[in-house]
Amino acid sequence: MGFQAPWFLLGLALVPLGVWAYLAHARRERAAARLFTSEAVAPAVAPRRPRWRRHAPPALYAVGLAALLVALARPQATVAVPVEQASIVLATDVSGSMQAKDVAPSRLEAARSAAKAFVAKVPRRINVGVIAFNQAPSVLQRPTTDRAAVRSALGQLAVSGGTATGDALSTALAQVRGNGADRKVPAAIVLLSDGASTRGRDAVAVARKAKEAGVPVSTISLGTSSGTIEVTDANGVTRTEQVPPDPRTMQQVAEVSGGKAYRTADATALSEVYEKLGSELAEKNEPRELTAGVAGIALLLVLGGGGLSLRWFGRLA
Repeated sequence: MGFQAPWFLLGLALVPLGVWAYLAHARRERAAARLFTSEAVAPAVAPRRPRWRRHAPPALYAVGLAALLVALARPQATVAVPVEQASIVLATDVSGSMQAKDVAPSRLEAARSAAKAFVAKVPRRINVGVIAFNQAPSVLQRPTTDRAAVRSALGQLAVSGGTATGDALSTALAQVRGNGADRKVPAAIVLLSDGASTRGRDAVAVARKAKEAGVPVSTISLGTSSGTIEVTDANGVTRTEQVPPDPRTMQQVAEVSGGKAYRTADATALSEVYEKLGSELAEKNEPRELTAGVAGIALLLVLGGGGLSLRWFGRLA
C-alpha cells in the first residue's frame, strides 16, 4: 500500500480538531440551555432526542472527510495480475553428470518429470520453450503454447558430454527475445544444472546481458556433493567420479539477472520448486490506483450523514 500524493494525508490532522470543535460546541449548547430553562419545564421546551442519533450524522461527515483526504492522496496497492503473451524457456543440463542417482531415479529423470509437471500447470497463454545443453546447447522446442510439443521435447532429453552453461543461457535469451531484440514482452528463463560449466561463455557475464534485456534467470542447482557416476576411459577402464553441483555460480547467475536461486537434492523438492516457479512466472505485480474506490466510499458516507440528518432533524447539519 502506498500513496502517489502523500502530502494530502497531512489534512487528516484536521479531522480530530473538527471532532473536538464539534464536541465543544455541543457542550456550550447544553450549558446555554440549562441557563435559560428550568429543570421542571425543560422536557416540554426542548424534548430530548436519542443521543446516538444526534451524533451519527456528524460522525459520518468526519469519516467521509477522512476518506476524501485519503482519496486525494491517491492510494495504490500492488496486486498480482496474470502475465499475457509471456515466454519461458526451460534450459536443462544433459551433461554426463545428470545420470547420477543421488536424486532418484536419476538427476535427469527427476528433472524431466518435474519439468513436465511444471508445463502442465503453467497457464496455456504462456509460451514455453525447451533447451538441452551439454558441451553445446540444442533448441528442442521454440517457445510455444502447444503443450504436446513441449512434452515431446522434454522426452528427448538424453545424457552425454560436458557442460556449457553460459552458451545455454545465451541461446535461451535469444529464444525468448526472438529476432527482435527490442521486443518488450515478459520473458523468463529457468536454468537447471547439476555441475560447474566446463567450457563456453561465462554464465555470469551472460546473466548480466539477461538483466539488461529484462529477462530474469531463475536457477536450480540439482544434486548432492556425494553424487557419483561411472566413467569408462579409452582403455576400457571404469572408474567412479564425483559430480558435485555448483550452487555458487547458479546463485550468482540468479542474483545478477534478477531471478531466484534454488538448490535441491530431492525429486519431491524439485517438483515443489518447479511448481513455485510456475505460479511466480505466470503472474506479475502491478500497482493499481484505489482513488476511485476510496472517493466513492467518502461520497457514500457524506450522503449517508446528510440523509440521516434530514430524516431525523429536518436539516443537513
